[in-house]
Amino acid sequence: MIHQLLFSDLGNMDYQQAWDYQETLFQELIKNKVDRNDAGHLLFVEHPHVYTLGKSGSETNLLVNEDFLRSKGASFYRINRGGDITYHGPGQIVGYPIINLDRFDIGVREYISRLEEAVIRTLEQFDILASRLEGATGVWLDPEVKGNSRKICAIGVRASRGVTMHGFAFNVNTDLRFYDYINPCGFTDRGVTSMEKELGSAQDINQVKASLKISLAQVFGCVI
Repeated sequence: MIHQLLFSDLGNMDYQQAWDYQETLFQELIKNKVDRNDAGHLLFVEHPHVYTLGKSGSETNLLVNEDFLRSKGASFYRINRGGDITYHGPGQIVGYPIINLDRFDIGVREYISRLEEAVIRTLEQFDILASRLEGATGVWLDPEVKGNSRKICAIGVRASRGVTMHGFAFNVNTDLRFYDYINPCGFTDRGVTSMEKELGSAQDINQVKASLKISLAQVFGCVI
C-alpha cells in the first residue's frame, strides 16, 4: 500500500503559530493513528528571524543576549526537539513532517537518514554535491575537509508513540550573517552555507520546494 502525506505550504509564519499548529496535528495523529488512512502531514514554512534551542542543547551556544536578538528583529525559543541551537529565517525551507512512523515500518534513526537523503538528492539536482557527517545529523558539504566543512541543512526532531514533529531547516537563500550569533548546532569548528552562496546567485525557492517534495516522496515511498 502506498501511503499519503497531506501537504501544506504555510508561507511565511510566526514560529510560535507554526509550533502550535504542529502540536495540534501531532496530538491528533497520535490519538487517531490506528484509524487514519493517511500517514500524516508535511508542512513547509518560512519563519521570520528566530533561534530555537533543543532540549539537549546548551544556552552557551547562543553568543548574544536576547536584547541584542530583539534589536535584530529576531526571537528565541527553547523547544522540545532534539539537537542544539539553530536559526530559522527568510529564504530557508523549514520542513515539519508530522509522520506516523509505523506506517513506514521505520524507527527514528532511519527516519532522520531518509530526511537527509531527500535533501542530498535535491541538492544533486542543482549540481551541489552533499553528504553526511559521521556522528552528526544534517546535510553537509565537504564534511571531512578540515576548515571547509559546512552545513546546508540542519535536522532536529521529536518523536513520541511513533509520531514525529519538528524536522529540518534547509538553507536556500538564507542570510548567513544570522549564524554569527550562535554556535550552529553546537559546533565551533564547522561552518554553514546556503544554495545561494554555493551557486553564486539567489535561487527560485519554489523550484527547490518542488524538487524537495519529489525527493521526499521517493525516499519515503509515498504520495505527497
